Amino acid sequence: MRRAGMLAALLSALTLFPSLAHAQEGPPKEEGTFLKPDLVELKKFDETFKLDVRYATANNFAGRAVYKEARAFLQRPAAEALVRASRSLREKGYGLAVFDAYRPWFVTKLFWDITPEDKKQFVANPSKGSRHNRGCAVDLTLYDLKTGREVEMTGDYDEMSERSHIAYAGGTEEQQRLRDLLRAAMEAEGFTVYEPEWWHYDYKDWRQYPILNLGFDEIGKAARPRSARTSRRRSRPPTTNRARAAAS
Repeated sequence: MRRAGMLAALLSALTLFPSLAHAQEGPPKEEGTFLKPDLVELKKFDETFKLDVRYATANNFAGRAVYKEARAFLQRPAAEALVRASRSLREKGYGLAVFDAYRPWFVTKLFWDITPEDKKQFVANPSKGSRHNRGCAVDLTLYDLKTGREVEMTGDYDEMSERSHIAYAGGTEEQQRLRDLLRAAMEAEGFTVYEPEWWHYDYKDWRQYPILNLGFDEIGKAARPRSARTSRRRSRPPTTNRARAAAS
């Protein structure tokens, strides 16, 4: 089922971008031991997150939708850290608006192929994979809790220019203050900014997770059977201590 889902996702990408037909076929092979992925959906994990998933619309640098659904996922520890960052920001009057989080590998490959050579610093090399592919990177900004509107930063999201750099000295004092406020809240919870992009933050444990190529719909399908099994286990009569010891 998993391989079938990956194939469907790749075919979908090829339909959107026919030029990818002769591209690298799949994610890079990795060596080593990784933690088992535990992707959680951010909006269900904490309803205070605002979603602005532009890759599910034509409002992005690709000029067309590359996601079928406006959803965002992170590995559970990263999601928990993001909730803590959100709570600290809410005390200051701001919420977190998420542009993107976990990204299937085939989308990373697509972005690499359509990006000009002089802009490659703004996209991940698919031969190495992206931290987004590992479910440990998030693109985000602040929104005003009073108005619900996203704040203005020194540059726009996915803007491939010097204005996107975390140390860009231009813009207004207020834009710089908000950019630095976001950075401080994220770094306090174990995230590190990708310096060319003020909106991109990597969770500290990203190396511990494998590169994934699951579509969003596959993540949801994978979660439901586990819940069903858990329910069945809970419905069983309790066992004795001796039975528990034998089972372990």
